[in-house]
Amino acid sequence: MTAHFPLMVPGASADGKLEVQAPFDRSTIATVDVAGASTVEQALSTAYALFRDRDAWLPAPQRIEILEGVVEIMRERAEELAVEAAREGGKPLIDSRVEVGRAIDGVRNCIDCIRDNHGEEIPMGINPASMNHMAMTHREPIGVVVAVSAFNHPLNLIVHQVGPAIASGCPVVIKPAGDTPLSCLRFVSILREAGLPAEWCQAVVISDRDVATSLVTDRRVGFFSFIGSGKVGWQLRSQLAPGARCALEHGGSAPVIVEPDADLDDALPLLAKAGFYHAGQVCVSVQRVYVHRSIARRVAEGIAELGNKMAIGDPTSADTDVGPLIRPAEVERVHKWVEEAISQGAERLSGGNKIGETCYATTVLLDAPDDATISRNEVFGPVILVYSYDDMDDALARANALPVAFQAAIFTKNLDRAMRAYRRFDASAVMVNDHTAFRVDWMPFAGLRESGHGVGGIPHTFRDMQVEKMLVIRSPEL
Repeated sequence: MTAHFPLMVPGASADGKLEVQAPFDRSTIATVDVAGASTVEQALSTAYALFRDRDAWLPAPQRIEILEGVVEIMRERAEELAVEAAREGGKPLIDSRVEVGRAIDGVRNCIDCIRDNHGEEIPMGINPASMNHMAMTHREPIGVVVAVSAFNHPLNLIVHQVGPAIASGCPVVIKPAGDTPLSCLRFVSILREAGLPAEWCQAVVISDRDVATSLVTDRRVGFFSFIGSGKVGWQLRSQLAPGARCALEHGGSAPVIVEPDADLDDALPLLAKAGFYHAGQVCVSVQRVYVHRSIARRVAEGIAELGNKMAIGDPTSADTDVGPLIRPAEVERVHKWVEEAISQGAERLSGGNKIGETCYATTVLLDAPDDATISRNEVFGPVILVYSYDDMDDALARANALPVAFQAAIFTKNLDRAMRAYRRFDASAVMVNDHTAFRVDWMPFAGLRESGHGVGGIPHTFRDMQVEKMLVIRSPEL
């Protein structure tokens, strides 16, 4: 029997149902209630009333206790959560298990943020105007948080958006991706089971774009958290109510430079994993690899060989390395881009073919034109592009030529060359002898230019969801 997930907005009625399909075989795995305009209004009214009633705010010890309970429940249900994430999102089970582990660690990180939360003392008594004064700051929740999430990490992304909101003391309304709402709804249920009053975290699955826009742009929203496409994110940011703050996390087209002295035995498995992981559906997955001409073919063929050994198929199988793309239309798009690049002169070393309706072969192209569609855009598929270069500065210029900039990497044993690349990459983070998709969830994670706005990472999001309020005391005894 297909599972059904009801509305998670107290007092609201559903506006219909949505079928959630497994991306691998397109079978219906669940139905969820859909929120209409009246439900969105109910959710916002409830959240805003909570924020305005300071006596109703959850004290820090209670927030800690709730999140500690969430950790315990998630530990007990880790395998169940991993299988559900794999089924609805298509990320192989081996990687979905890692995602669940990260999500649990992320909740712990939120607890640490509460424990470490503090203001600062502002210097006074250092000139005539500041004599007999003391000043200090205190951090308070910013207001109602509205979060819109993406499909590709259906549990961990929700933790990154909802966890800091709860930790910072903000009521939150979360809209998961329509393709992958189940992990989100499961996490919100766990929050409530751990003791969070239902009104503090409400989840809405919305199929109507205008209704979704009304949720984001409402004047009662204090902070908007968005993970998804740049086109949608920038458009929504332009419509935010005055005073609303936001953080946007979009995609990139991650560049890597491989110098002639690189340890290829170490580098190639890292590049192949980071390019083909989750079928390339990661915002910082390896896509553009610039390799010195003397070793370019060797690197490209090595990545292709590793990709050819990866098992492609059912993401719920423990033996699968690469699962499906999220929708059949994405398979068609990726294939079109690959075929176009080949017709323009790229050499296909592996892949380049659809596997059924939902999967795509791990693909390596050598020396695709820089102006090919696939070279200029985030492919979000299991495709790695290898380009030959003669001069590293030329490779850096080509790497920096796109309007997106996120994480980048260089493989070399030469410290000076690594530092040159670090200084010259247009990127918010540069990895030396590691792939572009490296991340731990407490580090800053920020897209630059069209890749995003603001800084992600749980402690950074936690601080963004608070305001710093200053207290000034005047006394003759000071």
